Amino acid sequence: MEIAEIPAAAVQTASRSFQSRMRDQRSNVWVRRGLIALVLLYVGGLILMPLIALVAGVIEAGVGQALQELSKPDVLSAFWLTLWISVLVVCVHAVFGTLVAWVLVRHRFPGRNLLNALIDMPFALSAVVVGYMLLLLFGRNGMLAPVLQALDIQVAFAVPGMVLATLFVTFPFMVRELVPVLENFGVQQEMAAATLGANGWQTFWRVTFPALRWGFIYGLSLTFARALGEFGAVLVIGGGVQGKTETATLYIFRALDDRQYAGAYSAALVLGLFSLLLVMGTDFLRRKEKV
Repeated sequence: MEIAEIPAAAVQTASRSFQSRMRDQRSNVWVRRGLIALVLLYVGGLILMPLIALVAGVIEAGVGQALQELSKPDVLSAFWLTLWISVLVVCVHAVFGTLVAWVLVRHRFPGRNLLNALIDMPFALSAVVVGYMLLLLFGRNGMLAPVLQALDIQVAFAVPGMVLATLFVTFPFMVRELVPVLENFGVQQEMAAATLGANGWQTFWRVTFPALRWGFIYGLSLTFARALGEFGAVLVIGGGVQGKTETATLYIFRALDDRQYAGAYSAALVLGLFSLLLVMGTDFLRRKEKV
């Protein structure tokens, strides 16, 4: 059987079509590379360049001088206060943030949409405004001042006010990490566990929580990192009293104001690197778990 000859016109058409596809692919490759380069420049300019500037500032001031500044009692006190507030805030949100996310996903009730909108309010409000609102509540002439005086409790210009301010600004992170995980998880496995005789507590710990694990951990990491870097709200409500209500970020502000650049650069670098490594480490562990 003879093979029919392919017309020359068809061959030319197929050749032009192939060349056109190749040109389109080359064009798409350059577009893709351009987009990647643009994103890398954007993220690098926003994230990496400030870190590089901090490292350069520490090197210029002298590594030995930076370490000496970090070992001063007032600097160590500021870091310990920051760490203590951050750990307390993380523990509170680990419980109540999970509870809020659970209620939003699993229950329908009047005012649910309003509650869902209020959760994002800390993203929109300035931290300075948050501190001022707390002063209006807990300050010397605040709405709750008579109650606080009767109980002999000081909130404004004290650590309790700083904890409240940090709780406010970090509130959305845990909830917003857990809500989509709970929505995707559904209720089928929980219902199956209930039919097998598991009570509510057993179902949560053995069925629900393992599915929430990485959302929970990532929410805690973001909350912790945000708490470490809080400035405006704790400055207004705490006053930044050295040795009493001065956190690491407030120390950096004071050191810059006093032209103590070595201390400011080194403290800022420690906070920045710790927060970055915390988030990147959590993301790395989550991706490793999926593999």
